[in-house]
Amino acid sequence: MTKREEQEIKKQKKLEAELQRLDAMRIYEREYASCGIVCGIDEVGRGPLAGPVVAGAVILPADCQILYLNDSKKLTPRRRELLYDEIMEKAVSVGLGVVSQERIDEINILQATYEAMREAVVKLDPAPDVLLNDAVTIPDLPQRQVPIIKGDAKSLSIAAASVVAKVTRDRMMEALDEKYPGYFFASNKGYGSAANIAALKELGPCPLHRRSFLRNFCGDERDRRNGKA
Repeated sequence: MTKREEQEIKKQKKLEAELQRLDAMRIYEREYASCGIVCGIDEVGRGPLAGPVVAGAVILPADCQILYLNDSKKLTPRRRELLYDEIMEKAVSVGLGVVSQERIDEINILQATYEAMREAVVKLDPAPDVLLNDAVTIPDLPQRQVPIIKGDAKSLSIAAASVVAKVTRDRMMEALDEKYPGYFFASNKGYGSAANIAALKELGPCPLHRRSFLRNFCGDERDRRNGKA
């Protein structure tokens, strides 16, 4: 057997393993297919100190095949971008919900997350009958809901929603980095990295920061000094 033939065999085995993994991630979609249109939902941005929380809702065709689709946290930025384009091309429908940092401060991050998820679901056309959620049950929605622990790694639809939400929010934070220089939002996306915390202590919060998240990082005195109290 030549080296090229060995490489082809390894490549084929790798592809077969990936197809088996994707098939296993359709277990919930198959289980609830008889109940109507199935949608996956996930959010990104509950933990950052700055920026919005973003939710994605995705309806995939029953026979949809998107190689290497997985929990967005397990993917490289380049892979997420490629998958985002493929999801947007192949999905039956995609809905996005975005809730600002001001709204997060007003109603708290959990309620803001639910609000973003509801907004994403309402934007879907056709409307789904079953919602596959990453761990949560969303209040005030009429559809049947199936909360799945670590759902973004177990459901193809939730994984797709996690990728769409992640890429959308990352692009927003990269664009906002130009508006609010010095906080490194393009690289840290508003999370509490060492650079972001150092900038907070040096510059104080900017309008993009979630004030309810900052009590341990900068005090009221800095806010008053910058006229942002």
